[in-house]
Amino acid sequence: MSPPLLHADGLKRCPWPKQDPLYVAYHDEEWGVPEYDDRALYEKLILDGFQAGLSWITILRKRENFRRAFDGFEPEKIARYTPKKIEKLMQDAGIVRNRMKIDGAVLSARAYLDAMEKGPGFSRLLWEFVGGRPKVNRFRSTSQVPAETAVSRAMSKELARRGFKFVGPSIVYAFMQATGMVNDHVVSCHRHAPLAALAGR
Repeated sequence: MSPPLLHADGLKRCPWPKQDPLYVAYHDEEWGVPEYDDRALYEKLILDGFQAGLSWITILRKRENFRRAFDGFEPEKIARYTPKKIEKLMQDAGIVRNRMKIDGAVLSARAYLDAMEKGPGFSRLLWEFVGGRPKVNRFRSTSQVPAETAVSRAMSKELARRGFKFVGPSIVYAFMQATGMVNDHVVSCHRHAPLAALAGR
């Protein structure tokens, strides 16, 4: 069982941010907030792919370096990356230097552009899997939170079919949690109720 943590500010939070200020800010301001912007969704999916095998706080600490190195996560630019650019990224100590993941970001950018040009658009494609609105869960501890679901498996399969890389079911479920497609804050966390209310509008 992982009960919520009571922080110095008197607020109860999910246990995973612990007391790390950067992690707490991410938990309070971003995680679970519904995201509908196409480019922002692409960025988050790519960063979740880079997280594979690592902790999210590692990626979070490098996020600004990633944004600098990857041209603000503009898919139109990333889709045209040359071998020379990829080699430059492999020498950048500010990011996770994994050639498969870097190549995957380029291939995913091309898949993103295809979804945008030929329909239905990236955001709409993703949100259709949850009927266009967040699913509100009511977990009491993090031990109840699944690593993947039938929906994340279906989304994973569709993204892979379209050419996206590093989109396994567990990566996709973490992405769904982060972008507010599901509200997986534990019920006693101070963020659960406001996001549940937002989902109900």
